[in-house]
Amino acid sequence: MSLERINPPGLSPATGFSHAVAATGSRVVYLAGQTALDAGGKITGAGIVEQFETALANLLAALNATGGTPHDLARVTVYATDIADYRAHSAELGQVWHRLAGRDYPAMAVIGIVRLWDEEALVEIDGIAVLP
Repeated sequence: MSLERINPPGLSPATGFSHAVAATGSRVVYLAGQTALDAGGKITGAGIVEQFETALANLLAALNATGGTPHDLARVTVYATDIADYRAHSAELGQVWHRLAGRDYPAMAVIGIVRLWDEEALVEIDGIAVLP
């Protein structure tokens, strides 16, 4: 399996994401949206950074259960209920990403939404991975 991260020089610099990811492999894993739910089904964390960390950890736990690693992520979508708050904490969110997922970025999008299934949830993350 290989993922080629492509960031053409004619586009704005890719900071915290890759413009394109070309994937070659034999197993595609679709990861359901994860929020800051704990094992008991309760949303944890009062702020965006804490909830992002739990949601990302949940996504990576699901990925790990398939035999995948953060390096295998080809695409991630982040849904946030407050884009201004997300942007205001982008440096901290980047630090969480680096600590949990490393420095390889998938193709990503952050989408502002009105609300999530759990009203207390501030962020949800889903993804696609390509495994060997």
